[in-house]
Amino acid sequence: MPSRREFLITAASAIAMSASPRARVLVDGPFEAGQPSAGPMLNGGLLGLQLWSLREYLPKDLKGTIQKIRGLGFREVEAAGLWKHPVAEQRAALDAAGLRCQSAHMSFERLRDDMHGAIAEVKALGATWVVCPWIPHNGDVFTRDDAMKSAEAFNRFAAALNAEGLRFAYHCHGYEFVPSKEGTLFDTLAGSSDPSKVMFQIDVFHALLGGADPAKLIEKYQSRVASLHLKDLKKGFPIKAGTATAPPEADVPIGTGQVDVPAVLKAAANGGTKQYYIEDESADPWQHIPESLKYLQGATKPAR
Repeated sequence: MPSRREFLITAASAIAMSASPRARVLVDGPFEAGQPSAGPMLNGGLLGLQLWSLREYLPKDLKGTIQKIRGLGFREVEAAGLWKHPVAEQRAALDAAGLRCQSAHMSFERLRDDMHGAIAEVKALGATWVVCPWIPHNGDVFTRDDAMKSAEAFNRFAAALNAEGLRFAYHCHGYEFVPSKEGTLFDTLAGSSDPSKVMFQIDVFHALLGGADPAKLIEKYQSRVASLHLKDLKKGFPIKAGTATAPPEADVPIGTGQVDVPAVLKAAANGGTKQYYIEDESADPWQHIPESLKYLQGATKPAR
């Protein structure tokens, strides 16, 4: 099973060769005619599914997998590639299932080398958010120079996307949470990027795995936190500053691991985060996703 990093590197090479207390509404605006009806709710808005969760199934059976996602109750998804299918085919499958794609992951390399193509793909999917999920760097060490250069690149990406009516966010991945004079290299990156244009998608699993406190991170950056990836880290799994990846068995259903989910949801609600996505990187997503969905729906029910 490929890792997210391997997936992004492969995608970039191919290009070169040819988202507890109730809060604000999730969506940026009202649904247009023909858009999906309300699905699972979280913090006052729709709760979606990151399609990376089903990376083993989408290339083999795009339409069938998309229909199964609808069967789980979702009406919102976040894209993570095209799964060896034309963008028009993925959009058609989503439309047929009554699913909306409001956010799409795009690799750093794609945004750097093929912004025009990236914009066209995102718009074809119907998304308004572009999320960069990984910063290329040498080996396992993310440096201050990497943070500063990526901040400059993010400012350029965001400006180009904003000009096309799109928004930009960076998805934290754990390697940024090592000490720097600003606090951590994530803080360095945040302080060197334009706070009005460069937003963040906080992956609570990777933030915790990399040594950060996800709830405190969300509290610190508040209005810059556009979306969350909700997932959980197995109890007892070691946490080390700068860790960026973990084996599939480290990913457990939400509410059963080390992430303080109630604190995360409270911080997100207080900060006005608008988009939430379940992401499952385990070897058994069809079992885990319903369990995570059930937990989150129960976690936001009003107390009797």
